[in-house]
Amino acid sequence: MQSKKQKSVNHDLKAYKLTGNLEISPGVHLISFTRDFDFIPGQVVKIAADSSHPPRIYSICSGNKSNEVFILFNIKEDGHLTPKMAAMIPGDKILVSAPYGSFTATKEKAWLIATGTGIAPFYSMLQSGFVQGKTLIHGVRRLNQFYFEDELEELLAENYTRCCSAETSCNVFPGRVTDYLSRLEILPDLKYYICGQALMVVEVRDLLIQKGIGFEKIKAEIYF
Repeated sequence: MQSKKQKSVNHDLKAYKLTGNLEISPGVHLISFTRDFDFIPGQVVKIAADSSHPPRIYSICSGNKSNEVFILFNIKEDGHLTPKMAAMIPGDKILVSAPYGSFTATKEKAWLIATGTGIAPFYSMLQSGFVQGKTLIHGVRRLNQFYFEDELEELLAENYTRCCSAETSCNVFPGRVTDYLSRLEILPDLKYYICGQALMVVEVRDLLIQKGIGFEKIKAEIYF
């Protein structure tokens, strides 16, 4: 029997049929469904595979003019939701909430700092036209984890920096995002957006503050 708590958690979710499920890197999937709502780039939705488990939160990973909504995720082997979503095929249904959240794009100049699948909200912002004055720094462990790198390089050119901690390649900084930031003597007095796992967010935030960036200029989104 479904508990009252589960009912209250899931009552605002709507069923959508998947239109696609692409494994873009080992263990990393990009699923899609037809969009019937507006959203601000950077916002999130709650997603569940069924009504028996609480939903999880995911950033929208598509432009706000796209006919489809894309969700980027990596498989958590011990999780309930991501293994199920990874195995879905077009026509299967997922439950999705209305978009919400304040980690959203503006037209002002900003640095966007992400690791792993934390690139999702920034990809949404850039695909929605929020490119002018933006600098993107993306950190990953393996070279095949630079999701959407061709599109991002075309959009941002020299304002797109890739950092890789376990492999090397030309035009890729050899190390973590924090290593890259530590080597910069001066940081511009702009707004900074950070998206990734909790430890990375805290480390980058503290580093920015140490380099003179005001706490009020830093916005963070934590990925679990």
